[in-house]
Amino acid sequence: MTHCRTAVPANAFLYLPEHGDVVVQGGPLVTGFALAPRCDEAALVAALRADQAGETTCPAFVRACWDAGVARYDVDTAARTCTYYGSDGDSCTEVCPFVTLP
Repeated sequence: MTHCRTAVPANAFLYLPEHGDVVVQGGPLVTGFALAPRCDEAALVAALRADQAGETTCPAFVRACWDAGVARYDVDTAARTCTYYGSDGDSCTEVCPFVTLP
């Protein structure tokens, strides 16, 4: 697995392995029209640390990302980074020493 792209409000994951892309569709976090939350870096960091400590599930982490204003995120396993993007164009990249994807 080289990349994973996640559309947070749709709760959709696109895994990009060497052979044959795979989509995993969870239940959407919002339906219809909804205001996108503003970026809240402190809330994102809190969600990341809770997830890294094993204190959350994947669905809870995705919800926490949305609540922190993350519209999408991209994992790059070769670079060992995860970049989080807000709907307003803000982004932040975290270096993840042990990124693993299913």
